[in-house]
Amino acid sequence: MRLRFVFGEVWTGLRRNLTMTLALIITIAVSLALLGAGLLVRQQVAQMKGFWFDKVEVSIFLCTKNSPETSCTGVATTEQKDQIAAELEGLKPLVEEVYFETSQEAYERFQEQFAGSPIAESATPEDLGESYRVKLADPDQYSVITSTFTGRPGVEKVDDQKQVLDKLFRLLDGLQAIALGIAITMLLVTVLLVSNTMRLAAHSRSRETGIMRLVGASKFYIQLPFVLESVIAALLGASLAIGAIIGVKIVLVDGFLEPSFQFTPFVGWEAVWQVAVILVVMGVLLAALSAVLTLRRYLRV
Repeated sequence: MRLRFVFGEVWTGLRRNLTMTLALIITIAVSLALLGAGLLVRQQVAQMKGFWFDKVEVSIFLCTKNSPETSCTGVATTEQKDQIAAELEGLKPLVEEVYFETSQEAYERFQEQFAGSPIAESATPEDLGESYRVKLADPDQYSVITSTFTGRPGVEKVDDQKQVLDKLFRLLDGLQAIALGIAITMLLVTVLLVSNTMRLAAHSRSRETGIMRLVGASKFYIQLPFVLESVIAALLGASLAIGAIIGVKIVLVDGFLEPSFQFTPFVGWEAVWQVAVILVVMGVLLAALSAVLTLRRYLRV
């Protein structure tokens, strides 16, 4: 009988404040969807960093006959190459692997990358110098290679792929921060809306709650229907948010990004389900705590 009464009160409250309940559900859905998007972007950035940083190389380009650098006085000599190779060997274990690319190999790779372009037709193997491709055990230590070999006789320039990737990841981190900032703002709006909804519900049912108190009902028993109303709204909102995230995963990630950008991994379904659990827990806790704190002030029992 008590459970029937509680759920009857919940249904009455939801029906009586239908407009506010719908607004609450939509607000919670938008807030949690933005939060979920921010969490997925964070996981995507972390996954891309782990994937790409493991493949980061530092390239030491040797001088050619047309090199404009002051350190170059012609094609790098055999002695200069041997000296560079010996120093790279001495930098182990920081230096994990070293691959020497000849001018012909560089020319073939260049032709593959720019196939059909006029620049590919005009290039010759002599235009593309030899280079050392260096893989580091810790890509963050690329400055050791840069400072050691930049400006050395026989070295035209030192390029680090991590510098290019850092720009991309800073952009993604910025997008993540924006998404999380908007999500936090919307969550604050949700707290205010839950508080306002509970305050109006408590005011509209003050007579019933007063009677319940007079007949000996506990504070918990009186407040329970109001809290359940907010929790149900949160569950519905979280369900909509999870549905939106699943839709983004199917349409955007699986349907477009993965086929179009096969050179990098994307978040899988495991990450989506982890975020879904977080959204449900966050939504329920946020709604329940907001309701309880509001009822302590506005529900006079």
